[in-house]
Formats: sequence, structure tokens, C-alpha cells
Amino acid sequence: MKNQTEKNTFDAIVVGSGISGGWAAKELTEGGLKTLVLERGRNVEHIVDYTTAFKNPWDFKHRTHLTNEELDERPVQSSHCNAADMHFYVKDSEHPYVQVNPFKWIRGYQVGGRSLTWGRQSYRFSDLDFEANKKDGHGVDWPIRYNDLKEWYDYVEDYVGISGSLESLPHLPDGVFLPPIPMNAIEKYLKESVSKQYSDRLIINGRVANLTERKKGRGQCMYCNLCSRGCPFSGYFSSNSSTLLDAYNSGNLTLRENSVVKEVIYDETKKEAVGVKIIDAITKEEISYYAKIIFLNASAIATAAILLNSVSESFPNGLGNSSQQVGHNLMDHVVNEGTYGTFDGLQDKYYEGRSPGTIFIPRFQNLNNETKNTDFVRGYGIQGKGERENWETKATTGFGASLKAQLQTPGEWKISLGGRGEVLPNYENKISLDYQNRDSWGLPIVKVHFEYGSNELAMMEHMTKTSEEMLVKAGFKNVGSYRNSPPPGSAVHEMGTARMGHDPKTSVLNKHNQMHDVKNVFITDGSCMTSSASQNPSLTYMAITARACKFAIDQFHSNPS
Repeated sequence: MKNQTEKNTFDAIVVGSGISGGWAAKELTEGGLKTLVLERGRNVEHIVDYTTAFKNPWDFKHRTHLTNEELDERPVQSSHCNAADMHFYVKDSEHPYVQVNPFKWIRGYQVGGRSLTWGRQSYRFSDLDFEANKKDGHGVDWPIRYNDLKEWYDYVEDYVGISGSLESLPHLPDGVFLPPIPMNAIEKYLKESVSKQYSDRLIINGRVANLTERKKGRGQCMYCNLCSRGCPFSGYFSSNSSTLLDAYNSGNLTLRENSVVKEVIYDETKKEAVGVKIIDAITKEEISYYAKIIFLNASAIATAAILLNSVSESFPNGLGNSSQQVGHNLMDHVVNEGTYGTFDGLQDKYYEGRSPGTIFIPRFQNLNNETKNTDFVRGYGIQGKGERENWETKATTGFGASLKAQLQTPGEWKISLGGRGEVLPNYENKISLDYQNRDSWGLPIVKVHFEYGSNELAMMEHMTKTSEEMLVKAGFKNVGSYRNSPPPGSAVHEMGTARMGHDPKTSVLNKHNQMHDVKNVFITDGSCMTSSASQNPSLTYMAITARACKFAIDQFHSNPS
């Protein structure tokens, strides 16, 4: 995989090996293009490098807790990792950035990127989402609609393996599903209660990229629910278990890890990008690679930083930035992780394994005139999970035989609900580069400027009260919420920094994910998103990437010179 041509020249270059980069690698190589994938982090070999996958809590010196030293190295990442998976997250001390306002930038620098640790929730966008900007005036109009992506959603879902249930909801289109991960007793109870108490909402099986059946050489999910450690069974989708392996098997892939991309090289004579310049993460050597097509898939913040640092006579403010939109319109999702309650009944019920599945309450506000909410525009969904207290979580007293008996007896049923809400595009939410301060590779430090607006704050308050109300009406006790919501970035859904649009004056990319200004540069990671919707976005990244690759491949073969 590391054998490079003498001239460092390829048909295509893909920057990043995460969810969208892996898809770009698969599609371009299978389309016949000799493709170089550049990953700034270390190599991670599927299965071999999942070193903690089978460890028990007591196999860790501190029971998966991070030490003070490890916490000091990871002041941001520690909110999302522990001792069992911290090797898939960066050390913040080695990768600094500036939070002008509080913003968590969660990063995984390794082959596979964050596809190894993502939450696997996979939902389609609908025209409610693609038309929202045009209808309410926030942001610019998407240059695509649901019908442009429908076949590509079908394509990636069939490949990835999404477990879910058919619900016939216009605002949350059904997909190509494997059987859903079943709800347990308390989740079924809440579903029945909500259906009786409310006419405007329902609870469905979470749609997750965990296999409930074997698929194309991948084993089905074993209900370990330790996905962020890497899955030796390939039971959930990652670049390492799927797309990168197919790209490798095509014979057209060259993968270079430890490659920090410095800039995209622009040729003033040809008026196109001709390659990328990297810094070897270990040796600090600068190397240039060349290609006719370049896909940027480094993630929304990193891709924007590469563009801003790619200055030339034609683009003194960053490659393809004639619109002055690169780096702007940064979005995440507002999240409320902390509504909870306990339940006295169903004591004769239990479950098998540790399910990675969830329940999901699709958006039910501002769908039409009947569901209009005057507190905010757009809407949110609610994800949840129910379980019984076990030896790790229940309160116990005493010692000896009495203590053992308590630990072996299941505790109360409990349920937790967490909202995921849409963030409106805002030009002032952005990233910029601090040229006065540089990282270990001599690159300017990223500065993140981000604040929620009144719409997001109103939505967060509403999702908390709504979640509490549903549990109370369903007969739960000890209902409450953690009122301090996590800061922006906590959803790990950053997007929007090189948005798609019709007009080159107000957007960076066209409907094919080409840069308006530089047609042979494509961007299909979260940067391209014109609005955030309320659904988890990774499935849409994948569909958009596969679609853009088809266009790029056709363009390449129609113009081989």
C-alpha cells in the first residue's frame, strides 16, 4: 500500500481516510483511478490494532479511567474517551487550537479517522431539510434535493448495513434496512406510553450502522457495545473494515499515513489545482504529490484550514475563496445529553448482551402549520436508551456473600433521553488561522469562533422540558436533567465551512461538490453541508461522496488528458 510512483503522480488524491475519505477512496479506485490517500495520523490495521477490544474493566489498571496525566494531555478529548479507546483520539497537548468561544474539537488522527469511534446513527435527510434554507431565509439554498441523493442513499445503505425499521415518515425517509436491533422491555413500554399520550410524535428503532446479519465478509454485531475500541468482527461500519479494504483490493490504492497536508498546490497557468504539499509527521520533510483530481475529506475544520492556508496570486485569501465563505457558517448540533428517570415496574424482565441500539423520536416540530412552534424555527430529534442498573452502576452496601448477592441482582430500570437539534447557518460562526502561533509542523494554529444564537438556546430548553414531560407522563420517577448542556462541538458533527450552493458569490461548492473556482477540487466531508438538519449527518456525507465520485470519474474518463 505504500509503494509510490517515482514521480509522485496519481490520477486522484484523497485527503483524509475517515468516513467520507474512505468512501472517496473506494469509489475512485473502483472507478479505475490510481488514487493516493493521505492520512495525517498513524496506520491502524483492521483487527490487529484493536488492542483493547476484548479487555474487561478490571484488565485496566484504573478500570478504564484516565489518570491525571492523561487528563492533562486531553482536556478536550477526555469528554469523549477513556483508557480503553484514548489511542483513537488525539492528545490535545500535541494538537493545540484556540477556542475564541468554548468549542470542543474532537479528533482522531489515524487511518480510519473517526469512523472507528463514531456513534453510527444513520438517518436520511428529506426535502424538509434540503428546502429549509430557501423557505425560512436562513443560509443559502441547497443546490440539490432529496431525489438527487435518493439512489445514493440506497447505494451506501446497502453497502454499509443499516439496521432499522420502516416507518413511512415523509420527513425521515425509509432506507435499505437490515432487521432492527430490538427494543428492550423499558423501551417498548415508553414507546407504547408515548403513542397513547401524544398524537404528534412516536418512538422508533434507532437506525444504526451495526449489522444484525452477516454481510459481504463482515460478521454481525455481537452486542459488546464497545464499538469505539474497534470491532474485530467488523460488526459496525468503519473505513478500516470496509471501504479502505475494497479500495486496496482494487489494486489502485496507495495509502500514505503520517502525512500532514500543508496546502493544495494551485497552478496559475493551468488555472487548476495540480497536487498537494504534505509534511511528513515524523521526519518533518516536505513532499509534493500530484494528481488531476483532488478530494478534500479531512473533516470540516481541517479541510477549511487547508484551504485557507493554500494561498496563491489568484487566491490570496485561500484556495477557491472568492466568495469569502471558506471557514464560515460552521455548524454542529445542539445536544442535551442528560434527561433521565427510573421505573419501578417490569422487574421480571431483562435482556441479553449490551445492545448498541437506541430508540429515536423523530423531529415533530415545524413539519407543517399544525406542528408550528413559535419559540424557534427548524427542529430536533431525541435519542434514548433504557437499561437496568447493574454491578457497575447500582448502589450497594456491606461485604461478603451479601454484597455478592446485591451485585448479581439487577437494579431498577432506567432510561435516558438526549436531544439533537439543528443549528442555523451563521457567517460569524467560523474558523480562522493564527499565523502568529504555529504547531509542531509549522502550520498556523486554528482558531474557532462559535456561539449559539437565540434559536438554538430556545430549542435546547424545549428539548429538555419535552423529554422530562414524556418520562413523567409515562410513570417514571426521579425524573430530571443535567441543566448545563455541553458546549458546542460536543455532538462531533462539525460541518458547513465550505458550503454547497447555486451562486459562486455566496457558496464554495456547486451541486457536484466541485469548487466553483477550482473545478478539479471536490469536497465531500462535513464542510460541504449547507444546513445541518437535526439528523446525524454521516450517512449524508457518504451518499454525497459516492455521488460526487461518480461525477468526477465520468469527467476524468471523458477528458483523460
